[in-house]
Amino acid sequence: MTATGPAHVLEISNLSVSFGVEGGRVNALSGVSFAVPQGKTIALVGESGSGKSALAQVVMGLLPRNGRIDSGAIRFTDPRNGHVTNLAALDPKGPAFRRIRGQSISLVFQEPMSAFSPLHTVGSQIADTLAAHGVAGSLSRATTCAILQLVGIPDPERAIDLYPFELSGGLRQRAMIAAALVARPPLVIADEPTTALDVTIQAQVLELLSQLRHELKLSLLLITHDLGVVAQLADAVCVLYRGRLVEAGPVSEVFARGRHPYFRALHDAVPRIGGTAQAPAAARDLRPMIVFDKVTKRFDARRAGGEATAALSDVSFAVHEGECFGLVGESGSGKSTAARAIMRALVPDEGSVQVRDTAGGLCDVAHLKGAALKAHRARVQYVFQDPYAALNPRLSVLETVTEPMVIHGIGTPAEQRARAAQLMRDVGLEPSALERYPHAFSGGQRQRIGIARALALDPAILVLDEPTSALDVSVQAQVLDLLNRLKRERNLTYLFISHNLAVVENMANRVAVMCRGRVVEIAPAAALFRDPHHPYTRALMAAIPEPDPARRLNLALLMDGRASDPAQWPKGFALRAGEAGRFARVAEDHDVLMAA
Repeated sequence: MTATGPAHVLEISNLSVSFGVEGGRVNALSGVSFAVPQGKTIALVGESGSGKSALAQVVMGLLPRNGRIDSGAIRFTDPRNGHVTNLAALDPKGPAFRRIRGQSISLVFQEPMSAFSPLHTVGSQIADTLAAHGVAGSLSRATTCAILQLVGIPDPERAIDLYPFELSGGLRQRAMIAAALVARPPLVIADEPTTALDVTIQAQVLELLSQLRHELKLSLLLITHDLGVVAQLADAVCVLYRGRLVEAGPVSEVFARGRHPYFRALHDAVPRIGGTAQAPAAARDLRPMIVFDKVTKRFDARRAGGEATAALSDVSFAVHEGECFGLVGESGSGKSTAARAIMRALVPDEGSVQVRDTAGGLCDVAHLKGAALKAHRARVQYVFQDPYAALNPRLSVLETVTEPMVIHGIGTPAEQRARAAQLMRDVGLEPSALERYPHAFSGGQRQRIGIARALALDPAILVLDEPTSALDVSVQAQVLDLLNRLKRERNLTYLFISHNLAVVENMANRVAVMCRGRVVEIAPAAALFRDPHHPYTRALMAAIPEPDPARRLNLALLMDGRASDPAQWPKGFALRAGEAGRFARVAEDHDVLMAA
């Protein structure tokens, strides 16, 4: 080993991996070759099914039982001692691989809530990694506290004894990074480490990974489908398509002059602030379909003696007929609570939520009962965030799409089947798919099925709760195009909920920005994105990673994570606990929450 260490920590040569399925084997990776240089970040890019996660599994020795390495080598060179190991030749369950896993190569999982056990404290789970490599007792606790502090978790002495559900999404991901780093491995594989996070938390985690890489002299293999993340963090990029490496090189070179049509399609599909596909302004003389009038909703604290939390605080806005109204903000901002109030899944403590009924009048949703409530729920339908969790795996697509018609007593079985077939055509799927089950479809296809189900009762309003956040970028673009077409053809009214302003800009006519249960800014979409006034809105926009290595995140606008704390907003905007604030008109139809 030279004084500067090995040139490459990981070298993958001609790697082919396949999985056994009914009727034969399916190739997941075919002849893949690339290397991870010491101290560098290499991004592995591709959509679902490209082979990214299969590669992470095989490097970590975590292939499922039906997977096998058909050919190739995976050489890991430990920069601490220069020892070279061909991981492909090791028994994944053997002691040699167990020593490498966690201590020399570690994995940051995509979804920390699933990766952490809910039954054990965060500290005990991190300490398990240390115990597996011979560190225990008081030294283990001290090491765990130190790594929690290193990844930016406040009060690590307290956090070590918390359970995963007691941490926010951003802190859980930091804890997951801490678990991966606690044994100080020289190589870290990060598998979609920010996909489940809000854009502001994502930006903080990206900055954290960048800092840790330099401080700990890590090599990082970043697995993602988000080209914005790649542009912010990676030194080089490798593009996978159906298990094959189709393009590779330095990030700046590939982004500027990448030739493969698959990479160009991925790059062009990324929604951007200030893009050309902005939604038009809504007509101002249309009648309102949804009206929030000073709505407040509080939830009791989980712990005894805790104060009630206001999920919605004096929220007022109107959604007009035929428009797409965007509701944006981080997790916990109140977006989904507002959606649940529209559906009458909860009742406000103060104020009213009114929705236009079939007779043409506005009715207070909280007062609906019996037949009127059933008619309301047919008129207002919901499209869920996660297409995998939203569909019953035991129901065929036909049963899923016709179930609303059965519940509301609409049509004969033959008429219901005919309508289901037409709905499948409307969302871009073949009627023959009605006989299949959800597991046979991709994420984008499942979301189309969810949209077909929502349209089954011919609603006037669709509540779209993060309908594309779980999808790959090219599939996301297809679903957004579908939603735009259906809105035009059916004169639908959309409430479009998202934390990604770039997506909302391509969909919404007007936008309300929410933070900690308050609306902080509301304006026509074009005006909001051209001239945002509230510091929280600016932070959300600054946190969106651009798919351009030359345009780095402006982390100063994120205020070190304080942008979502009303008490920390700049002078003129800062609000104390319980302070209502006031709205100021800064331009036509453009209102901003200010200090009283």
